Amino acid sequence: METDPALARTAFLDHDAPDVGDFVQRALRDTGTGDRERAVALYYAVRDGIRYEIYGADLSRNGLTASQVVRSGKGLCIHKSVLYVAALRSVGIPARLVFADVRNHLSSEAVRARVGGDVFRYHAFTSLRLDRWLRATPVFNRLLCRLYRIEPMEFDGTADSVYHPYDESGEHHMELLWEHGEFDDLPYEEVLAGLRAGHPRLFPAGGGDRFVAGSLEADAAGTAALPAH
Repeated sequence: METDPALARTAFLDHDAPDVGDFVQRALRDTGTGDRERAVALYYAVRDGIRYEIYGADLSRNGLTASQVVRSGKGLCIHKSVLYVAALRSVGIPARLVFADVRNHLSSEAVRARVGGDVFRYHAFTSLRLDRWLRATPVFNRLLCRLYRIEPMEFDGTADSVYHPYDESGEHHMELLWEHGEFDDLPYEEVLAGLRAGHPRLFPAGGGDRFVAGSLEADAAGTAALPAH
């Protein structure tokens, strides 16, 4: 019988890996068996259990597997979305990756210098099927949102939770400019090429497949908002 592509195991979405299985088991330990309950529990496990960090992000093929994200305990939106999709698929909930370019109106001068402006390419979030297809972004953990004065995004399994339109003071924060599409697997070459072309200063001068070193938490004192990636 043909497997639903939105449930398939892939090299990146390795939902049968022991590390992913352990992560899912811990997340669902005190949760009911309904798909909505499990999707919500996994959302918060990824959002707050995996630290969001753009600096030093490992963009290698291994670094972008769900199992490696669990082992590292950190990542940017791509890593966290990969893990959420893999976790959902591991419990039989169809899920896909979504990529879009967004504008962040409140990014700091340091972040703008690295990304080359306020447009962030290949921001990642997810699409999942419960009673219908929904979209969710389990990316910006609660602690970092507090440091950057942004309300954390919530998800109840009944409505989309895609991106922050406003910050805590009601100022416009983020807007979606262009959607690259939904994907059954991580389009690795496309995403990496898009990041290199759009944000060359996020990479070290010598190249490589990691972003430059640093710390978002250390930057928080003088920063207005999170970068989208």
